[in-house]
Amino acid sequence: MNEVKTQIAEAVRLLNDIGFDIGNYHISVWGALRIVIVLVLVLAIARLGSKLARRTFSHITSLDGAQQLLGEKLVSIAVWALAILIGIDVLGISLTALTVFSGAFGLAIGFGLQKTFGNLIAGIILLMDRSIKPGDVIAVNDGKGASFGEVKKIGIRAVSVTTRDNREYLIPNENLMTQQVENWSYSSREVAINIPVGVAYGSDLELVEKLLLEAVASTPRALSFPSPGVLLSAFGPSSIDMTIVVWIDDPEAGVGNVRSDVLWKVWRLFKENGVQIPFPQQDVNIKDGAGLRVLADALNRRVAPPAQ
Repeated sequence: MNEVKTQIAEAVRLLNDIGFDIGNYHISVWGALRIVIVLVLVLAIARLGSKLARRTFSHITSLDGAQQLLGEKLVSIAVWALAILIGIDVLGISLTALTVFSGAFGLAIGFGLQKTFGNLIAGIILLMDRSIKPGDVIAVNDGKGASFGEVKKIGIRAVSVTTRDNREYLIPNENLMTQQVENWSYSSREVAINIPVGVAYGSDLELVEKLLLEAVASTPRALSFPSPGVLLSAFGPSSIDMTIVVWIDDPEAGVGNVRSDVLWKVWRLFKENGVQIPFPQQDVNIKDGAGLRVLADALNRRVAPPAQ
């Protein structure tokens, strides 16, 4: 055992002799190797601590998803900070040098990493006040209009939102803190869907209402409470405009498929019961005049049969 220690000490001495001096500092192969070893150990310990924190909080069933994620992130930050401090202590970096480095690091944060740390703090605040949490359905603006998506993950820098067409948006946490966000499942997961339908004038509106409610009742995702409804919206130029109000409690599964399902059933029921959906209509009134009579005479002469 003593022989092994002696060999290790000799190897360290040889590696320490290979180097050069800069002022009062001696830079050697052993010094560089020790820094690499400490950095690898710090990263390994920090990653292991983060994984243990994730597994530990995932098994605490008394906390919901947002609280588990918040606890995991706070513990991970603490583990990383502790690992970095231990690494600094092992490397023997003086507090004076650390003070100078922290000042330069703070200046770098102020100019270059301000948004990154702002997003980190914003993500922690979102998890603390639980205004947005994994599983929520929020409105996302993709530049072509607002579409909704489900929050899959709240990361250190951004929130991952997946829409129904499987597009994944990475929205900076700070944007969700400073801009208006439409959360469909913040206090309740019940969402109303308005489906417009037009019927011909002369239709039996009581029968139409009965058929519309029957179509909603046969839709699997439509809720019976809050109860669906039918509203008379307007007397349009070509049809009587009505609106079906359907309630669902699973907005993450989409609303377009519910609207399509209801309309398919409405179409079949209308055909079975003789209810007509009118085409757009427009009346054209032609006033009699001298010019119109001249045109009519000219047309009659063109189509008149030749004299025998």
